[in-house]
Amino acid sequence: MKIDIKKEPLGYWTLPKPHKGQEKEWHVVVRLSKQVPFGYRVHPDNDKLLEPIPDELEALELAKRHLKQYSYRDVAIWLTKQTGRYISHGGLRKRIDIERRRKKAALIKRKLAEWLEETLNEIEKLEKGGVGAYSVKERDAE
Repeated sequence: MKIDIKKEPLGYWTLPKPHKGQEKEWHVVVRLSKQVPFGYRVHPDNDKLLEPIPDELEALELAKRHLKQYSYRDVAIWLTKQTGRYISHGGLRKRIDIERRRKKAALIKRKLAEWLEETLNEIEKLEKGGVGAYSVKERDAE
């Protein structure tokens, strides 16, 4: 069975341009693979570092909000038009999924660290003043 997909231009809709108000401070990151991710370029002095491109990263942040109303394909086309740098809908989805996974993992680890700290404090209280607990005193040498 062959599906006929009409390729009509998507010029009938317009997403708002990226907000140019408050600018975030983007940091240089370590290059982990051969491919340079959207929003970064190779640092001119060091090939192992990636330099942020603020306009692309701001547009990507706005694109994340547009994903609630539009498809990945539509948002990827919009992002490509806004920044002048190509990103496929699959590449956009992969980038967003990785960021979500990392954010979720960081949140879980922070919560586990909190619980561990609380547990260690409880253990310390029990060891110091618990019923039936003892501590060893040093005798004065006579």
